[in-house]
Amino acid sequence: MPDESLLAETGAMTSFAGRFFREGFRPRYEVAELLHQCYVVGYQSLPMVGITGFIMGMVLTLQSRPTMAQFGAESWIPVMVGLTIIREMGPIITALIFAGKIGSSIGAELGSMRVTEQIDAMEVSGTNPFKYLVVTRVLATTLMLPVLTVLADAIGLYASYLGLNMRGTTTLALFANNVLSGLSFGDVLPAFIKTYFFGFAIGVIGCYKGYFSDKGTEGVGQAANSAVVVASLVIFLLDLLAVQITGLMGLN
Repeated sequence: MPDESLLAETGAMTSFAGRFFREGFRPRYEVAELLHQCYVVGYQSLPMVGITGFIMGMVLTLQSRPTMAQFGAESWIPVMVGLTIIREMGPIITALIFAGKIGSSIGAELGSMRVTEQIDAMEVSGTNPFKYLVVTRVLATTLMLPVLTVLADAIGLYASYLGLNMRGTTTLALFANNVLSGLSFGDVLPAFIKTYFFGFAIGVIGCYKGYFSDKGTEGVGQAANSAVVVASLVIFLLDLLAVQITGLMGLN
């Protein structure tokens, strides 16, 4: 039944994540593969993340300026854009882009390896496919998403600065000072920490969907598609949970 299937899937995915913690921190460590995966999921995702961050900062500035001008509060645009990007829009949009590009890629890659029996061949040859394929990819997504989020935030804020100068004049130093004056410890730290959880969830879901793919080549497409859908949903759920926790801790 649908509900039972959902619960079974959730339990299997939780067990899969538990296996990551059991095997991920025991020797032998696949350092070379981890560095390669960091390059793949990080550097190769940067152009898309950068373009998205630039558009996000520009659109927020151009859309909010007329409304802020009506109240004579144009000087508050840097503070408003800075809070919006750093606290919420930056982490969420970057994670969704990351899930769409990397989550689907991991699901399709491992799914094709499962269908062509490459994973089975690794097990027969004595290699631990879980440590080599899954652990390295999950660690890479966990480590690289926060870096990409910081870069996307910086690009988005610079785009906002350019947007302000389209119909006015402000210096980069003044813009940066206004942004920083509106931020606090409780704005930056929770937003940064939750990106690690977003990256971990994307890696685990993408690897799980691909690692247990079946139904031949059709299953590869299903693994890639479901990895994106489930990862995107989990990102929103984790964000909602993070907001509740930071609210209870008095960081909002």
